[in-house]
Amino acid sequence: MTAPPEASSANEQPRYRAFLSYSHADTPAAARLHRWLETYRIPPRLVGLETPRGRVPRRLTPIFRDRNELPASSDLNEEVRNALAASACLIVLCSPEARRSRWVDQEIRYFREKHPDRPILAGLLHGEPEDAFPPSLADPSTDPDTGEAVREPAAADFRRIGDGKLARLRLVAGLTGIGLDELVQRDAQRQLRRVTAITLVSALTVVVLSTLLFVAINARNEADRQRQQAEGLIEFMLTDLRTRLEGVGRLDVLESVNTRALDYYAAQGDLDGLPAGSLDRRARVLQAMGEDDQKRGRLDAALMEFSEAHRATGALLAEMPNDPQRVFAHAQSEFWIGYTDYQRNRYAAARPHFTAYRALAEKLVKLQPGDAGALRELGYAQGNICSLELAEQARPPAGLEACRSALAAMEQAARSRPHDAGIKADLANRHAWLADALNAAGNKRDALAERQQQATIMDDLLRIDPANAAYRQDWMLSRYSMATLLSDLGDKTGARGSASLAMQAANRLIATDPDNRDWLTWRLRILQSFPDLKTEK
Repeated sequence: MTAPPEASSANEQPRYRAFLSYSHADTPAAARLHRWLETYRIPPRLVGLETPRGRVPRRLTPIFRDRNELPASSDLNEEVRNALAASACLIVLCSPEARRSRWVDQEIRYFREKHPDRPILAGLLHGEPEDAFPPSLADPSTDPDTGEAVREPAAADFRRIGDGKLARLRLVAGLTGIGLDELVQRDAQRQLRRVTAITLVSALTVVVLSTLLFVAINARNEADRQRQQAEGLIEFMLTDLRTRLEGVGRLDVLESVNTRALDYYAAQGDLDGLPAGSLDRRARVLQAMGEDDQKRGRLDAALMEFSEAHRATGALLAEMPNDPQRVFAHAQSEFWIGYTDYQRNRYAAARPHFTAYRALAEKLVKLQPGDAGALRELGYAQGNICSLELAEQARPPAGLEACRSALAAMEQAARSRPHDAGIKADLANRHAWLADALNAAGNKRDALAERQQQATIMDDLLRIDPANAAYRQDWMLSRYSMATLLSDLGDKTGARGSASLAMQAANRLIATDPDNRDWLTWRLRILQSFPDLKTEK
């Protein structure tokens, strides 16, 4: 702080509105009071009034507060003396610490000597007056007009049991010469006007915010409506449309459908903000894309899509571990990753995913006892273990047991839904895998019987839906497998006839989708097993 000017003469206006005297032990209280006094605005209707203290100002500034510890000397420094001399009033913050401070006492004495006609205001911070008032403040002084001894009263009681909020206004009254009642009344009126203004602004704000909220809710509802329409379309694409396109073998159209669905979710921004149903559909889109890429031989792309779906379904399942729909969704993710490894002959990598899939299917059966869909999943899961054991060829009995368990689960599902074409197709598939297990065990006649049961079921399904590409593929495979078994059993004529039917079916399938890798592979195998069929169309 720069040194204040020398004391003004009696006729000059004081530089400071007041000098704040306090013990440095009371610095926090002094700082708060100093800040409040300098920011306090006198009620407008009182500004300019003439009082014994002079014309009432708008603000009580400046007020001097010494922010430095005084040196360990026996007298006030020049800066403090000059400030005391240039102050219109002295405010003393009283406390036991202030009473013990010789500097506070010296400031009071110096101010009285310099300005016997200027007021000294006391503020009691804590303690009783007799323990808190500095000696010079407690000692009587002489009234310059009457010559009588007077004792400065405590103008403001800041203690908890004191004046409360009124204490600061007492000091304002003492500094300005305004009557306390008048000041309190005007200040209350100002506060009332301020509260009224704030209330009006708040009310207006509420109206504006309510309007904005109404608009936002309408916009959100419209966005929700559009999202529901889009999600409904995606649900159709994932179910009815996909089933129909698969039925006619149009993988090219499926790829376009899946890409559009995934683009929709990418446009939604932050995926964490999407509802659980949307995240589930997105995972199903990824699984569908992976399945289609897998059929086209793009296994790296398929694995990336399956892995992203696995991450999403795993997070959803962690939130609700006993929700059947989420158990089912994550089971599909486990299957597809395991199946991709299986296709690459990475059987060790496939096993943990197939095992996890079976565990989830078993959990699904427990959550939904007797449910055909849950039993169907268990049949699939057991079938995967069956396929894995047969591929590794390390434990034929284990493979045969797994294949029988898979067939038993699917038969139970078929009994629950005897007219479900999808379950019938799955049942035919279980007969096929059991046939392979029996063949691996050297039991070719029982294997042929299982293949014949598969063929019978597929004949029934094709009579109902002759254009279904999936049914036609399984029918082709049943005839080809029967041909190889008949050949092994010595029935060459029967074998060639069955192989010829399989070749014709393969050619018809490939004509609908020349890029289908599975169909091309199976036709090649048929030709390798029966080379004389090359001349057939």
